[in-house]
Amino acid sequence: MSIWQIAWRSVRQRALASSLTSFSMALGVLLVTAVLLVYGLVSKSFTDNSDLGYNMIAGAKGGKLQLVLNTTFYLSEPVENVPYTFYQQFLTKKQQEQELELMKPENRGELTDGTYAKNTEFAIPVCLGDYYQNYRVVGTLPKFFEVFKDYDNDEPKYSFREGRNFETWNDENGYFEAVVGSIVANQTGLKIGDKIAASHGGDPNDIHTDSPFTVVGILAPSGTPNDRAVFINMEGFYLMAGHAKVEETEEVGANVSGTTISRRQPLPIKQREVTAILIRTSDPFSPIIIKNRVNEGNVAQIVMPVMEITSLFELIVKPIQTLLLVITVLICFVSGISILVSIYNSMNDRKREIAVMRALGARRRTVMGIVLSESIILSVGGGILGWLGAHFLLFGASPMIEAQTGVQIGLFDLAPLPRKLEVLIPSAIIENDWIGPLFSLEFVIVPALILLAVLVGFLPAYTAYRTDVAETLSSSP
Repeated sequence: MSIWQIAWRSVRQRALASSLTSFSMALGVLLVTAVLLVYGLVSKSFTDNSDLGYNMIAGAKGGKLQLVLNTTFYLSEPVENVPYTFYQQFLTKKQQEQELELMKPENRGELTDGTYAKNTEFAIPVCLGDYYQNYRVVGTLPKFFEVFKDYDNDEPKYSFREGRNFETWNDENGYFEAVVGSIVANQTGLKIGDKIAASHGGDPNDIHTDSPFTVVGILAPSGTPNDRAVFINMEGFYLMAGHAKVEETEEVGANVSGTTISRRQPLPIKQREVTAILIRTSDPFSPIIIKNRVNEGNVAQIVMPVMEITSLFELIVKPIQTLLLVITVLICFVSGISILVSIYNSMNDRKREIAVMRALGARRRTVMGIVLSESIILSVGGGILGWLGAHFLLFGASPMIEAQTGVQIGLFDLAPLPRKLEVLIPSAIIENDWIGPLFSLEFVIVPALILLAVLVGFLPAYTAYRTDVAETLSSSP
């Protein structure tokens, strides 16, 4: 009979005590795994989603992090807007003419190539501030779902589960078409052809009932914040009551609110503002050029979303995660102490058993190995149960987590390595479906449990090692 078989029989003989001891270790490992998994997946989701195909965001001067959270993740409130003419600085004359072809020439003024047009691959305006129920309404242009590409295969980043992209204008719905994210559709039951009315600033008493939008498309799940948003045609957004910028010399009348403005005539340039602009530059040097020039002015600011999200996690989220990890590791250590106490307290009852084994020829090292094996069985066995429990628990809560955050957690998704460690490993290895998952912090748990088991099992094992055979057998009844 092997050492492991003997150790397993000894554990079974003390089934109740062994079960309670392993259960305490399972709880500790469950907490450690849950913290690593949730933090790892959420931070990876934030970091990945901070670069949704653009590398810069332009918006009103103020908090940089607030601008990123508001524009990219729809988690904060917009502060101020920037003039529509600032957005035009990122477009060529031809692009401006195409976007404003439905507008009267006298309302759009003289068009020229924008200052940053040659440095910009694309620029997409977004207008925020309205809600549909609890979901953010995003006013933008159809190109929002056309220019973003998947870097792997150059396919559009966003696809439609049902329907199509909204159009700037058509005879059926005019300027009032909308596309809804997958989570919004699932939670609200919206379907193609439904009419929706946005509320101004989320106020349930200020709903734009006079400007309903027709749902023409439902996005396929993308695992991004866009799953939790409603996208409407920006031209229709401008025509809703209270969305037109009014000059100080003008009075707010019916023509500004949109009640008498022809639905087929876009809002004039001078009455337009945008909340932010999503920008992808045409070369590696353009971000520096654009950022320096824009930030020196008093109209807007440029922020790099990846840098802001990284700073957020380094300064706020990571310390909280570290504290939680310290607490959960201490719980595991306390569970290890309980293993020590359990085995050590059983030594008095097992002295005769150990003495008989020694008398039958077992070496001191064999006896010591049996006790250490018991400690490893209790520790690793409880750890495996805790690891499985954490994954099943989070998988069961995945629908709720996805509905609130957009983060999807699979049954056997593993906690990714921190970015600082990922950069040390070739990307081909990390992205490999078979080898990549092996580089996870969760695989440190088992070796750590074995080391802990050896440390806490050493005292009772040494006690067994020092057992005096003759004295024990002679004193036994």
